[in-house]
Amino acid sequence: MRSTPKSVTYDKSFAFAVRVVKAYKWLCESQKEYVLSRQLLRSGTSIGANIKEGLYAQSKKDFITKLTIALKEAAESEYWIELLSAGQYLDKKTAASMLEDISEIMKLLTASVKTAKAGLKDQCIVDSA
Repeated sequence: MRSTPKSVTYDKSFAFAVRVVKAYKWLCESQKEYVLSRQLLRSGTSIGANIKEGLYAQSKKDFITKLTIALKEAAESEYWIELLSAGQYLDKKTAASMLEDISEIMKLLTASVKTAKAGLKDQCIVDSA
């Protein structure tokens, strides 16, 4: 089995995905909520999957694309958490904690994409010189 390169963003997104899976199970079993929780399950677990793909990207552009997709999935997950909270399926404390986690992941992804794009621009300038 190939190990994943060290990445704080990946580690945080993996921990968030585990939390989402547990929330999905609880929402289905205890709250009998299947539609919104399924959407959160899909987007919340997709974040880490796209980051992992990005860690093995074929190029810097591919890396940027995968992390941008992960960022979009994170934004979608944020929406589903907010909606589940507004619908009173998630209590305020749980929702606030999950929103804090996703906000941190989004900040890390945004910084990574910006850094990678800046490096890509620098590479283009050097290549054209």
